[in-house]
Amino acid sequence: MENLSTRFWLWVAQRRRLIQLMSALTLNSYVTQHITKGLPCPALNCYACPAASFACPIGTLQHFVVRKKVPLYVLGVVALVGLIVGRASCGLFCPFGFLQDLAYKLPTRKLRLPNRFNWTRTVVLGGLVVAIPFITRETWFCKLCPAGTLEAGIPMVLLEPSLRSMIGTMYWLKIGILGTFLGWMTVTKRPFCRWVCPLGALWSPFNPISSFRLSVDQERCIRCNRCQTVCPMDIRVYENANAAACIRCMACIKECPTQCISVGE
Repeated sequence: MENLSTRFWLWVAQRRRLIQLMSALTLNSYVTQHITKGLPCPALNCYACPAASFACPIGTLQHFVVRKKVPLYVLGVVALVGLIVGRASCGLFCPFGFLQDLAYKLPTRKLRLPNRFNWTRTVVLGGLVVAIPFITRETWFCKLCPAGTLEAGIPMVLLEPSLRSMIGTMYWLKIGILGTFLGWMTVTKRPFCRWVCPLGALWSPFNPISSFRLSVDQERCIRCNRCQTVCPMDIRVYENANAAACIRCMACIKECPTQCISVGE
């Protein structure tokens, strides 16, 4: 019999698309900017977006790094979210993750890539978010982030004609990076989340220790790999129920034919 936590998260999984849509609208609702824009949100969402109502945790982190200050505030917020739900914010609240989920549903030929190289997002975190900005005093990840280009770079140029004369090589590089990911996400499950996202890299270590953890009844599991088929991160849940890559979308619980996956047991 399902426990109460499993029933709740199953309910969430059944409404995940609606939750993702509402999150994207809330994080970019514009109307609360003057009150909430200094608060880091639980997702990768560009602060420079004209409609953004909250600050991006990675953008805020870089703000402190380039000023050579310890970002205790933003790290505290990220740690609190991680300790409570692990990477669930990636699966439920991130607008760019939502876009990747929708893009993968397009009728294109699919390419399955292994997860063994997803340590690269930690390299991005250490290099583009911390080390290089610390040395150059430039927010390099924010400059190149495809989510930022989509949410801020393109809208700002469209809304402010005076900015168009400033378009140069960097802008077209950003457009190229965005275009690459837009194409990639139609053929591979969540490529940005799996190999690039530094916020996911920050939250990944919390999955095994957060208050929200998964478990698998190995005796009931029939190794049908249905969990991997429906998983946005292409994980075999029965091999590691609390893998660092897991975004807690609960698709595995929703689709498991033997109901062997549960929460909090």
